Amino acid sequence: MNTDWMQQVRWDTPIDLSLPLRRGTDNPNAFYIEDPQMEPFRMGSFVGKVAEGGPCNVEQIRFSPHGNGTHTECVGHISAERITINQCLTRFHFKARLVSVHPEQRGDDWVITMGQLQAACGDLMGCEAVVVRTLPNLPQKRSQRYSGSNPPYFEAAALHWLQLQGVLHLLTDLPSVDREEDGGVLSAHRAFWQHPQQPRMAATITELIFVPDAAADGDYLLNLMIAAFESDASPSKPVLYPF
Repeated sequence: MNTDWMQQVRWDTPIDLSLPLRRGTDNPNAFYIEDPQMEPFRMGSFVGKVAEGGPCNVEQIRFSPHGNGTHTECVGHISAERITINQCLTRFHFKARLVSVHPEQRGDDWVITMGQLQAACGDLMGCEAVVVRTLPNLPQKRSQRYSGSNPPYFEAAALHWLQLQGVLHLLTDLPSVDREEDGGVLSAHRAFWQHPQQPRMAATITELIFVPDAAADGDYLLNLMIAAFESDASPSKPVLYPF
């Protein structure tokens, strides 16, 4: 791949798309998953909290990447075989296109269609990642309680089209690319990962990002950072760099 565009990256102006994971309810939350719990480790007379007299801070953290904030998942999310994000995501810099889309109403649902993505993305030649900012881009996305609200989602044809364009990484501010209640079909996930026919092991989906209004639609360098979790998903920190 021609990487001459890498020489034009403005490394001094990063745009962080991740939402910080906090104790309690000040986080986005989906699928009725418990809020993150962060408590000091205690054993005998030891307490991992300086404010309570301990020698250092040692927190134990309980959360689920899928419902507690910005996370990146691999095909292991829908596979009976144990496939982990740490195995699948082995490169971390990609040319990305940021687009803004207003989901289309279909009955009681709001859906991002293939036609909308095609119109927004244009020619994706050379782009390995697409970042989708949904409109309206309300600030309450940072702590939205999505459970039971039937949030917008992608039609499967839209993600099938993306994978045909060679897009390996999709990032969205939605809690899922699929409908909240779809009977376990997960058709958009399957269309993007081409599972189970020809699973795209290197492809990832990142959900629950937030794209600041100041970031204009267009091309960027994406740095997609994860924790080294041997699980189907990991909390992540995607960062865009303009050219």
